[in-house]
Amino acid sequence: MANIIAIDGRGGSIVYQDREQRRPDSQMARLLGVDPGLRFTGWGVIEADGNRLRHVADGVIATDSTAGVPERLKALHDALAALLAELRPDEAAVEETYVNRNGTATLKLGYARGVALLAPALVGMPVTEYAAKSVKLAVVGTGGAEKAQVQMMVRRLLPGAAIRRADAADALAVAICHAHHRASRQAWSARMRIA
Repeated sequence: MANIIAIDGRGGSIVYQDREQRRPDSQMARLLGVDPGLRFTGWGVIEADGNRLRHVADGVIATDSTAGVPERLKALHDALAALLAELRPDEAAVEETYVNRNGTATLKLGYARGVALLAPALVGMPVTEYAAKSVKLAVVGTGGAEKAQVQMMVRRLLPGAAIRRADAADALAVAICHAHHRASRQAWSARMRIA
């Protein structure tokens, strides 16, 4: 099931498709993963209980490349705020920015990442950051995995997820990484309480 949010820089519409509703009796934590970008920001929501994972929704927020950076950042923020209100995740995880040779592109990616960190923080949601290598290691088993390997493992770990864009697959991978780290922390805390 794939969700796509389409936003243009001029206040365009938000479209939700085929999202899973939260089960009222569920003990699973709902986790949002974000793969930030100024042009396309991927997002994915999963539910996790220990090692059990369930796909909820995924999609991409697209901003109008002809709009100015402030307008695009506002559109990104507004779309993330609507997404948070609609899907109500418990925690968020954002992929860290990588540095490339194009300083301007890196700076713009940093702006988008700042918005992706800020939107959940504004509603009091815990936000965790993960490096791309950590995400690949958690999902594929190696930090040097190719994008195709990550996408294949996301599909395997989340059966039924009809991922239509690489950005959404990357965001789901961030959410899966967070779920694994979260389960490890909880297991470790439980052992420490027993000891």
